[in-house]
Amino acid sequence: MIKKILVPLDDSDQGYKGLEQALADHPDGSITVFHVIPTRVDYPGAVPVTTDDFREVAEKRAEDIFNRAREIATESDHDGELETLTAEGKPAREIVAAAEDFDRIVMGSHGRDALSQILLGSTAQTVVRRAPVPVLIVR
Repeated sequence: MIKKILVPLDDSDQGYKGLEQALADHPDGSITVFHVIPTRVDYPGAVPVTTDDFREVAEKRAEDIFNRAREIATESDHDGELETLTAEGKPAREIVAAAEDFDRIVMGSHGRDALSQILLGSTAQTVVRRAPVPVLIVR
């Protein structure tokens, strides 16, 4: 039985669709909204991002994402718990690591073109390949 659901959010429409699907599919489940604050910009030659200004902006963005997630949950028929969690690092790696404590991951898919996927990779694709639990990708 699926009781604990991890929903990674990055403030995209697809991410919020994933949350809506998780709320609908698991009305009594414990849902954790998860946001990863990147510590690197993902392109060749990127440098670590560690400034206090960046951290403040990133933490504010995470709180905004969590507030919107709470609003969506309030408007749904979800009766279970809704928790929030942040991590710092590469999104795919942190999502896979966090998944150890959950029964399922529900996340949105980004509709990137083929060239972008080849150059940048896809968080959703990486999570599907490496997650220790089932992953539902919502389009």
